[in-house]
Amino acid sequence: MPAHPALSHQILKTVPLFSSFSDELLNTLAPCIQLRSYPRNAFILRAGEETDALYVVLSGRVKVLIPDEEGHEVILSMMGPQDFFGEMGLLDDQPRSASVETLEPCEMLRLSKAGFINCLKDNFELAMVIIRNLVRRLRDADRKIESLALVDVYGRVARLLLDMAENVDGKLMVPHAPPKQEIARMIGASREMVSRVVKDLQVRGLIRAEKRRVFILDKPSMSARALRH
Repeated sequence: MPAHPALSHQILKTVPLFSSFSDELLNTLAPCIQLRSYPRNAFILRAGEETDALYVVLSGRVKVLIPDEEGHEVILSMMGPQDFFGEMGLLDDQPRSASVETLEPCEMLRLSKAGFINCLKDNFELAMVIIRNLVRRLRDADRKIESLALVDVYGRVARLLLDMAENVDGKLMVPHAPPKQEIARMIGASREMVSRVVKDLQVRGLIRAEKRRVFILDKPSMSARALRH
């Protein structure tokens, strides 16, 4: 069921993707918006499916992955509040290129394909946000390819932790560090190797791991290790 127009209007104003929209445009967009909730470990979309909507994460986290024929998966990225996905297929009319699964309960906005296309052609700022997002993902893909080709597992773990780190109350940390198995799938390594690297980084005093949080204690050394082949 589409969300109530007033509710959509209120929520959209808090989302950077739509925050610059006029009230008139938001009112036009509202009937094309649905507010949806998903439990943990739910697939929002699957690779190969028809592309029919763009999704904006309001709360919770998801992982973007590509499964292989043997049931294994490669994790392309993690996403959280204010991130969006699904725009690629809407632009080129191709099936979904990857699957998206929730890591925790999530609330999302679903913008239909028709609403997205109509909105895109009438709003230059939205077009630029979409373009910048696509360019950022292309740069991330280039960086990941470089890492897989040129950097050892130790460096890949260090680089991933640095990329995910945020400044929280003056401390550089990864507030929601993925489990070691997830890290392994993100960097193309085994869980055992990731565990060894994380343990060694802690012994050397470069990081401190506390439950699901990882504190970066020595950023210069971590950065140097992330570049080493």
